[in-house]
Amino acid sequence: MKFLQEIKKWLGEVTEILLLLIAVGIAVEIVFGAAVPFFGGVVTNLTALIGTLGENGLVGLIALSVILYLFNRKKAVA
Repeated sequence: MKFLQEIKKWLGEVTEILLLLIAVGIAVEIVFGAAVPFFGGVVTNLTALIGTLGENGLVGLIALSVILYLFNRKKAVA
């Protein structure tokens, strides 16, 4: 059981790092434009994701709620 807790902790840390990279990617793209090699297209992809959720109406709202619940639950456990 301790092994599963370690995996959950490790995955939580990886998720946190990925979220920080997304935030850095947004900031870099705003400052330098979409020409940055590694971070180019982050804002475009996020805009497309938000647009897709918005087009789906209630289903998109439910999906967004589930995603937010999972992120908040993860922070409460760690």
